[in-house]
Amino acid sequence: MNRRRFLSASVTAAASAPLLVRGATAPAAAPGTFAEPARAVPLAGEADVIVCGAGPAGVTAAITAARAGARVQLLETHGALGGVWTSSLLGYLLDFDKPGFNQELVRKLDARDARRIPSKSAMTYEPEEMKVLLDELCLAAGVKIQLHTRVVAAYRDGRRLSTVVTESKSGRQAWRAPVFIDATGDGDLGALAGCEWETGETKECPCQPLSMCALLVVQDHTALAPYIHREQGTDTTATKRAFRAEIIRGGVTPSYAMPTLFPIRDNLLLAMMNHEYGVLAFDAAQVSAATIRARAELHAIVRGLRQLGGPWEGIQIAATPAQIGVRDGRRIRGRYIVGRDDLVTGARHADAVVRPAFPVDIHAYDKTHAGGGYTNSGVKMKPYDIPLRAPMAREVDGLMMAGRCISGDFIAHASYRVTGNAVAMGEAAGATAALAAQTKRLPHEVPWAEAVVVRDRTREHL
Repeated sequence: MNRRRFLSASVTAAASAPLLVRGATAPAAAPGTFAEPARAVPLAGEADVIVCGAGPAGVTAAITAARAGARVQLLETHGALGGVWTSSLLGYLLDFDKPGFNQELVRKLDARDARRIPSKSAMTYEPEEMKVLLDELCLAAGVKIQLHTRVVAAYRDGRRLSTVVTESKSGRQAWRAPVFIDATGDGDLGALAGCEWETGETKECPCQPLSMCALLVVQDHTALAPYIHREQGTDTTATKRAFRAEIIRGGVTPSYAMPTLFPIRDNLLLAMMNHEYGVLAFDAAQVSAATIRARAELHAIVRGLRQLGGPWEGIQIAATPAQIGVRDGRRIRGRYIVGRDDLVTGARHADAVVRPAFPVDIHAYDKTHAGGGYTNSGVKMKPYDIPLRAPMAREVDGLMMAGRCISGDFIAHASYRVTGNAVAMGEAAGATAALAAQTKRLPHEVPWAEAVVVRDRTREHL
C-alpha cells in the first residue's frame, strides 16, 4: 500500500471509530479535584434490553431475553462470559436443582463430559468448557456481546433509566434501551443510576470476605482422595480438616479455616483456601491489595505442600483467576426486600421467580469470627420464595437486577447469593425485560403471570 492509500485508509478508519479525546486541555478545577472536559459520546448501540454483567445471572438473562425475541446487548468487564464461574474460577455450582436453564446447562456440560460430583444440587465443572458453552449459547440466541467493557455512568429521563455509558479500548461509548438489567454482581449500574443500596451488615462492613480460587495440577489425584471434596451428604468436613492439617504441616496457616479441594478433571483440581477480610468489593484499591495478598498466599501454600513430597510431590498452580471471588457487594433497594423472616417462615409469593433451598452461609468477618470458617448465624431456614418485586429497582424505572445484587438483607443474601439461584433470577429478569420492551411497558407493569409464560417458552424442552 503506498503512502497516499495508507493515509486515506487511516482517515476512513478514524472517522468510523468511537471518539477518543487526545491531549485535551482541562478546565480549572477546585483543589483536590480534576475537571474533565465535556465531550460528545458516540452512541454505540440501541437495543430492547441491555444487560450489564455477563456472570451467571447476566448471561442467563441475556439468553432468555433474546430467545423471547428481544434485541439484546450484553456488556461484560472481563474477557469471557460467565463471571464468577469463569473469570473467578469458582468451579462449584450450588443450589442448582432448579428447572429451566440450570438443567439445560447441566445437560450440556454432561454432553461435553465437563461436570463432576454426581449431585442434583451441587457439582463441579470445567471452567474452560463453561466459557465456550456460554459463548455458543449466546451466539445461537442472537445476543450481541461486547467484552472488556465496563459501565461507568447512567442517565435517566426523570425516574426512567435511558442510557448507560461504558469505557473500553474503544473509548467512552453510550448505549440506549427501554429496559436495563444490572447483573454486575456488585450493583454497579443500580448505584450509578441513583438507587439506594446496602452492603454487608453496614455500608462500612462487617461483610463477608473475598476468596481467590486456583486451578491446581497434581501427579496422582487418587493419592489425594482423603483431602478431596465429594458429593454433598458425605463427610465433607473431614476432608477439609485433613486438607487444612496438611497445609499447616507445609508451613502455612491458611486464612480460610475450611480450605477445600474440588475435583475438576483427573489430575486437575480446584482449591479454595483463602479469605480476604473486611474488603469493600467496590473499592478498587482495597480489592487490588486483597488480590495481591490472596495470590501470594495461594502460591505459599502450594510451595509448602510440594515440599512435603509424597502425594503432594509436583503439585503446582495451573491458573489463578482474573477476578478475585466476591460474596458481598451492593444490594440494590427493590420493590420488595427479601429478609430474615422470609427464610425463617419459608415465605410464599404469587410472583415467586425462584425458591432457594441453600442455607444461610456467612463466611467469617475476620479470623476469629466463626473460627475463620462459616456460620448460619443461628438462622434455621426453610425453602422460601423470591418475588419478582425484589429484582425490580424501587427508585429507578426500567431497571431490573439479577443475581446477588437484588434487594435483600444481609442474612437472606447469605442464602440466595449462590449461582443456582442467580440463574433462575436471570431467567425471570430476561423474560420480564423482553416482554416489557416489546409491549412498551415498564418491567414493574408486567404481571408475573405473563412473564412466566414467556420464560417457559424460552426453556429447552427435551
